[in-house]
Amino acid sequence: MLLVQSVVLHRLRVNLRESMAILSDREIATLIDEPKTIPVGLRPLGRLVERNQHRRKDFEVIGASGSGFVLAIRQSMLNPFDFSVILGYKVPGFNTVFRLRRYNGKHRHTNTIERHPLYDFHIHTATERYQKLGGMKEDSYAEVTDRYQTLDTAIQCLLDDCGFISPLGESPLFTGTIQ
Repeated sequence: MLLVQSVVLHRLRVNLRESMAILSDREIATLIDEPKTIPVGLRPLGRLVERNQHRRKDFEVIGASGSGFVLAIRQSMLNPFDFSVILGYKVPGFNTVFRLRRYNGKHRHTNTIERHPLYDFHIHTATERYQKLGGMKEDSYAEVTDRYQTLDTAIQCLLDDCGFISPLGESPLFTGTIQ
């Protein structure tokens, strides 16, 4: 499936710092839904590296159609409710990671366009509208959620929402098909 690779770079706009791809909401949804294997060391979550008063770990993931992704885990060492679980897309031809989804802990956030403040656990999603506004992060739009309250349950929500499949899912042990 070369669909994702070909549609991603079909529209470009010039940014003051560099050329950046604008992804449509449909292209964003396609990338989020692209099947991806759960990386080794994520479930259960292995040891996180401590840096700048945060624990963190990044995982490289290749999707079923060859798209490159980064799954990033961050958690404050001072406040366990201050965390992020991020699915990013490695845009071909650019040295950048486009954040598709970000599952955040409880803190204040305001959706700039809507001027809607919130203070709760929330999920950020990249949108074409926020990209076109300029000067904003692609995933600045967020909605409150009650689906998670911890880093571990936020990771599970991302896996459930973003096309991740277990590497054991194809195992004869789980499929019942033994050759």
